[in-house]
Amino acid sequence: MSTTRRPLKSLGQNFLVDQNIIARIIQAADIQPGQSVLEIGPGRGALTGPLAGRAGRLVLIEFDHALAAWHRDQNKDNGHVTVIDADVLKVDLDALLSESPEKWNVVANLPYNISTEVLFRLYAVHDRLARMTLMLQKEVGDRLAAPPDCSAYGVTTVLLGLWFDIIRAFVVHPGSFHPSPKVDSVVLNFIPLAEARADVGDEEVFRAVVKSSFAMRRKTLINCLKSAEFAKQLDCGELLEACAIDGRRRGETLSLEEFAALSRWVTEQLRTASEKADING
Repeated sequence: MSTTRRPLKSLGQNFLVDQNIIARIIQAADIQPGQSVLEIGPGRGALTGPLAGRAGRLVLIEFDHALAAWHRDQNKDNGHVTVIDADVLKVDLDALLSESPEKWNVVANLPYNISTEVLFRLYAVHDRLARMTLMLQKEVGDRLAAPPDCSAYGVTTVLLGLWFDIIRAFVVHPGSFHPSPKVDSVVLNFIPLAEARADVGDEEVFRAVVKSSFAMRRKTLINCLKSAEFAKQLDCGELLEACAIDGRRRGETLSLEEFAALSRWVTEQLRTASEKADING
């Protein structure tokens, strides 16, 4: 199989070809001796060779069947490289990363069309990660670092901010890829925190609170929260009053700490309601 095959637009393939950028990404990844590394979407292997030379174990997840087969052939004599021919959105990342007792380093040039979904999946396994070095569309990267009360601030900003320090390494211009995308990219380092940045109570509740708060960005916070599943059991007006948050605000104006306060209150009220139901049941 030739790696000169035309990139597949359907898979969002833009292959990295700039050797200087490749070297800078490897440096930013800061791979430690013997560390287990996961590369998502290795493509034509621009990062794979340097990663294989540093990692104690390297796992590649490639959705393009032809490229996965090519990587498997290239590494048939390299016992510490594993190729998974699959859609990363369907791989059980928790089970995969559980195979190593040590925490993983993740490196990826993420396809723009699935980057947000991949971020959510990596967020879900944050406790198994030592570091992530990800290349994303610059617009997505800007969103992750956005402050409250601006249009870029959203669900990914709040959720990823709970468990990661996010540091911009450098911007990558379109000419570093083939074919050249129409937008700039950015390389970000995600450093997992030892503890969550705020006490949110139940983290599943926290996700529900955050997602519902941004579900209808033009509507007020109280109207957004009323659409959440937990609103069937709780009074959203009482919720906002208990947390001293004006329901006329919009979700994009709330800080992480305010979302955490809402989540803690919902967690406690749902727990109380469940206990009462058990007693009466």
